[in-house]
Amino acid sequence: MNLVDFSDSLMSVIPAMLAVILAVTTRRVLLSLGAGIFAGALMLNQYSPLESLQYLVSKVLAIVWVDGAMNSDNVNMIIFMLLLGALISLMSVSGATQAFADWAAVRCKDRRSAKSLTGLMVFIFFIDDFFHSLSVGAICRPVTDRFNISRAKLAYLLDSTAAPVCVLMPISSWGAYIIALVGGIMVAHGVTDQSPISAFVEMMPMNLYAVFTLVMVLCVIAFQLDIGPMRKHEKWALEGKLWDESKGKPAGLDVETPESATGGMIDMVLPILTLTMATVFFMVQSGADVLAANGEAFSVIGSFENTNVGSSLVYGAICSLVVSIGLALRLKLDAGSWMKAAPQGISAMMPAIIILFFAWTIGAVVRDMQTGIYLASMSNGNLPVELLPAVVFLLSCAMAFATGTSWGTFGIMLPLAGDIAAASDIALLLPMLSAVLAGAVFGDHSSPISSTSILSATGAGCHHMDHVMTQLPYACSVAFGALLGYLAIGYTHSAWAGVAVSGLWFMAFCAFAVRKSKPVVAAEPVTN
Repeated sequence: MNLVDFSDSLMSVIPAMLAVILAVTTRRVLLSLGAGIFAGALMLNQYSPLESLQYLVSKVLAIVWVDGAMNSDNVNMIIFMLLLGALISLMSVSGATQAFADWAAVRCKDRRSAKSLTGLMVFIFFIDDFFHSLSVGAICRPVTDRFNISRAKLAYLLDSTAAPVCVLMPISSWGAYIIALVGGIMVAHGVTDQSPISAFVEMMPMNLYAVFTLVMVLCVIAFQLDIGPMRKHEKWALEGKLWDESKGKPAGLDVETPESATGGMIDMVLPILTLTMATVFFMVQSGADVLAANGEAFSVIGSFENTNVGSSLVYGAICSLVVSIGLALRLKLDAGSWMKAAPQGISAMMPAIIILFFAWTIGAVVRDMQTGIYLASMSNGNLPVELLPAVVFLLSCAMAFATGTSWGTFGIMLPLAGDIAAASDIALLLPMLSAVLAGAVFGDHSSPISSTSILSATGAGCHHMDHVMTQLPYACSVAFGALLGYLAIGYTHSAWAGVAVSGLWFMAFCAFAVRKSKPVVAAEPVTN
């Protein structure tokens, strides 16, 4: 199939931007993604309807089957979502989630402490962003609902802690992938006086967007900082409307707990503990198998660099589901209730999976449009060296926003940033690589076609576009501060100068926002 080459044309951004603009203006996600997909298919196939249809069929099939074999990454993610749906539903009908909500209600005295609990859960589920968003969302939703915290705020807390923590943690699916890329870049440019893991650690404070997004979450919790559309959603929540009811009930794992349920905290804690520990075990094991096959010595970081995240999540979910079923069997629970739990959970996941299919398809179309390559080529001009970290940050923001993937942006922009730094000033290598990481996370946070945003909304039980639009003001304010920080790093070659400049902007912004927006008045907890 001969596709038109758009790698050097501004037209390469049309499908992605069409989907984004329609999503923002119409709030109809599937329609918007579908329009972008069809536009890209027609453009790539010279507007031939038959060839465009054949192209689309091949791309949809490639989501689950490619090159004569199963597309294990996507299939494993779908299986994990279905298993997690069944698990959370089973814990709901057994009374485990209600027991956790009751336990948290005793210890969480107000809305602030309930949001703090949700934010802190990331340090238990830091292995993977999808893992965190779906698991923590389902676990903490009964708690945030009880204190009239909007689903949009819950989605923000999930999304704004998941990717930033994962991108800063060396022992995570993100950290392992980044360390592997950085190691290759360092070898390619003759940087041998530092190990990839030490370079990753040195880059952590220079990942300004991730660092200050986490600080922003703390400020949002501490000062009840509700800005932009989030303020409206929080007001609705205090009136008992946890989501925009004019759009109908959002996708999510809301399963009613029967009155006969007698599950306790053990029915929540043990399956979740099993899920986390089993997933970590299988991640290390799968990576160790690769190291052994290559004749390399075992190491934890090496295992994470070579791990199979998708299969590990599936095996972890199976182990957790087995434990949860075993616990449910001991309860005096109506057999019909918990036998229906798994199908209910699976059914609740289907809307998110459909949106995810559309997002994967437009991602494939955008790759064929070579949008990322075109955006990357914009850095080839004769720019002052001092501006390069900031320019790389902006390009990474644009690429991740347009493509909806931070990992894809890492794969394209990290080697490019390395080449630019080597050709201009090798001292800027790590700052420029950090700028790529920061920009990619921002684009992933703010893009309507991002799978991370889709799953954060699903985990929270929030409408997808409501989550995107309520998170955007926070993300943009932090991104602007990060841009100033990268300008400071470019001119001073000091990471701490960048942190200081971004910190000053952040303090000024928060002081202004707190003064201008009075906190939404808290309501009494909802009693069940």
